[in-house]
Amino acid sequence: MDKSLYVAMTGASATLRSQTALSQNIANISTSGFKALLTQTDAFKVEGSGMPTRTDAVPGAEDFDHRMGPLMTTGNELDVALQEGHWLAVQDDQGGEAYTRFGELEVSANGVLMTKSGRPLLGQDGPLTVPPFDKLTIGNDGTVSIVPQGQSAQTLAQVGRLRVVSEEGAEFKRGLDGLMRRADGQAAPPSAGDVVMTGVIEGSNVNAAQSLVDMIALSRSFEMQVRSIKTADENARASASLLRLS
Repeated sequence: MDKSLYVAMTGASATLRSQTALSQNIANISTSGFKALLTQTDAFKVEGSGMPTRTDAVPGAEDFDHRMGPLMTTGNELDVALQEGHWLAVQDDQGGEAYTRFGELEVSANGVLMTKSGRPLLGQDGPLTVPPFDKLTIGNDGTVSIVPQGQSAQTLAQVGRLRVVSEEGAEFKRGLDGLMRRADGQAAPPSAGDVVMTGVIEGSNVNAAQSLVDMIALSRSFEMQVRSIKTADENARASASLLRLS
């Protein structure tokens, strides 16, 4: 295979990968707590005969933008946001522990505290459940307290504490389900201090305008790579035709 054809093909493949990640980011512009996916493409020198001028584009490591999104005050006591570097522990589909910053919470008909995206919040001993209540509050340290149903407003009972973890000293990876997990498969350590803000939600940290500009640039890059593939193919056909004539 012509090396220039292969180089153009790997470039087009890398561009498609970046477009896929960017499309996912744009689709989650309005998702609370979403962290933009970042892709990386590395240069790999093509070895072999001929001049050492060709370089392939190979997929590099994936990461996410760790910066906080904008904070929006809602006044809803079941809306929470976390300080940067901290995550809510939730139960995934396999019953394991995963992490999210999606802070729009609700209580299910069964009394399970969960995100509005359907993930049960974990406490210190598994999914956090609450008995019937007239009022529920979440403290800055993640403590969940209620006024039991039918009781006076002064009767405040603590029913659990949200498991809030820190990403410090560990690498977090996003899974296919959109949830974060430690790359080493271990459980993240609990956060220390008051890291929970109530009545506030964190917006997505995706920059909509920049994402659209990047998508246009990637589309043009892909067109250029496809044009290079066609040119390499045409050159190969022309060379083969000349050989047949000779």
